[in-house]
Amino acid sequence: MSDAEIPDLSAEMPAGAMPQPRLLAASDWQDYALLDSGDGRKLERFGSFTFVRPEAQAMWTPRLTDADWQAADGRFVASQGRGDDDEDSGGWTLSPSLPSRWPVSYDGLRFLARPTPFRHLGFFPEQAPHWNWCAGLIGDFISRYGRAPRILNLFAYSGVASLHAARAGAEVAHVDASRKAIAQAFENRDESGFGEAPIRFITEDAGRFVEREIRRGRSYDGILLDPPKYGRGPKGERWQIETDLVPLLRGCRELLSDTPLFLLLTIYAIRASSQAAHYALADMMAGAAGAVSSGELVSVETGDDPRVISQANFARWIAG
Repeated sequence: MSDAEIPDLSAEMPAGAMPQPRLLAASDWQDYALLDSGDGRKLERFGSFTFVRPEAQAMWTPRLTDADWQAADGRFVASQGRGDDDEDSGGWTLSPSLPSRWPVSYDGLRFLARPTPFRHLGFFPEQAPHWNWCAGLIGDFISRYGRAPRILNLFAYSGVASLHAARAGAEVAHVDASRKAIAQAFENRDESGFGEAPIRFITEDAGRFVEREIRRGRSYDGILLDPPKYGRGPKGERWQIETDLVPLLRGCRELLSDTPLFLLLTIYAIRASSQAAHYALADMMAGAAGAVSSGELVSVETGDDPRVISQANFARWIAG
């Protein structure tokens, strides 16, 4: 699979070096498109349905007509007068003909899209470059060691990254504190026909799971983290990214095997540049043979002269 880099600042640097940010965009989606943006909104297509969602970065004028925007099957209306911590608060206005969920596909995988209370549609299409990157490393690992790599996916949500990694040949531990997210991951597994895939679905707080795996002496060849800004575990555990991310990264490094592949960190909903993620990961992996790269996952409009919207920061450590 091919993904776009905008611009081409792809040189990976030793851990701790000044980061050269990379803008990564998936270039091969058929069931997702950013159709237009502007006036603090974005118009997107998920499968055959279109949606309007708030987008504070879109401080420009839309290019499509009002009729195109009005024809959307759903729009998320954000709550008024809320602080930044409540930026996902609000609700959907949906067409009566819109199904509660519908199948979409990417790279041969089938999974389900659906409007969620947090303005998302059940998966994050801008993460496709990560899925492809991991799959390539998994294939290289199998060729080198003749076995399936063990991959840990923390804050794993609805499971598309887990499914993609398993299809590439990995054994995956899929961990999320939300029972609803785990249920959606089961649905996506079944939608893809991966009922026998080597994925363990675990409902647990990420930090507690990592601590338990360390005590048990377990290890993983690759680790993905997609932590929220804040949240709660199934037993009331509190997560705050500013205070809890570094200890979790420390635990993840301890969990890496003697044949490590990667550690991948993606951060949404935090006021920080990709350099914050870069230096946090580089500091944690100091002394380990490998390199850190960082940047932003972006969505790119369709059509001529497309505009780019940043969706998340990321940092990747790859063994070397």
